[in-house]
Amino acid sequence: MIDSNLVIFDSAIDPEGSSLQNTTKSSIGSIARSLVADDHIWAEFLKLQISEHTKRTYASALNDFFVQMTGAKVNPHQIREFLNLPSAQAIAVVLSYRSRLLALNLSPNTINTRLAAIKSLVNHARKLSQCGFSLEDVASLKVEVYRDTSGVAPDVYRMMIEAIDRETIGGKRDYAIMRLLWDNALRRSEVTTLNIEDFQSDRLWIIRKGKIQKQAVDLAVKTRSALTQWLSVRGGEPSQPLFMALDNRAYGKRLSGRSLGYLVERLAKGADVEKRMSPHRVRHSSITAYLDLSDGNVRDARLLSGHAKLETLVIYDDRRKNVQGQVSSKLADLV
Repeated sequence: MIDSNLVIFDSAIDPEGSSLQNTTKSSIGSIARSLVADDHIWAEFLKLQISEHTKRTYASALNDFFVQMTGAKVNPHQIREFLNLPSAQAIAVVLSYRSRLLALNLSPNTINTRLAAIKSLVNHARKLSQCGFSLEDVASLKVEVYRDTSGVAPDVYRMMIEAIDRETIGGKRDYAIMRLLWDNALRRSEVTTLNIEDFQSDRLWIIRKGKIQKQAVDLAVKTRSALTQWLSVRGGEPSQPLFMALDNRAYGKRLSGRSLGYLVERLAKGADVEKRMSPHRVRHSSITAYLDLSDGNVRDARLLSGHAKLETLVIYDDRRKNVQGQVSSKLADLV
């Protein structure tokens, strides 16, 4: 989460106080100068990020970088000073930051995300000729992808959703969410960013990971029914969140990714599921279940999961069939 005191500067106002969009009062020169001013480099950089999640992640990561290295939160002066460093010094600072993250025993994914935020800011500044160095020599950490893609069996997941009281408002919401997570193998963000207008009869319009435009996914009868029942009690305008918080503190606000995670954990605990569950674990479970059902049809599984690379589904299938274990057994039989 971004620190509540972290300032994200408004790039819509030029140094003279007039709107950048007001072309009758601003020359192209003043607009160009404002975009490379100390505050605007930061603000415009964040605006370039595709999703709100990426904006928050990068803002938080860059704030952590400056706090760790200087003791002060990110601000225009700190950014300008960093971007003006000689190449050797800049690389040394970032490498030192990476060493600190390693000492904190953070996961490779977390470290790589924070490094990616810094690299992205530097690349943006370089394009504007506001930075004279590159961080290409700062290597990311190697990450083992999908260490456990097994998830849980369909009968276990069935126990989780059958425990939901679908006569209550909260139960109708939770059941619709859990059906989407399983039936369409949606990612956490693909669920939480949905609006009411995105549900249209027999399909749902979602924003896939790394994409800008929405794309349609077809819905099973059970999924459509669950969503229809939820909307019958949810109400609201088309532009409002499809899934909202129901607790007193945040009632009516968009359901957060964290709350979605708590929901899955709570239902798993209630069903005595030993494996730690999360929305992504449900996704793993759904994909693996389909591969079992289709005897390893990775091409169809890709249409379900929305993975960019077919190789990712091959990893799922290999893990599902325990290919490595079978290979080791055959080798063992030779000696």
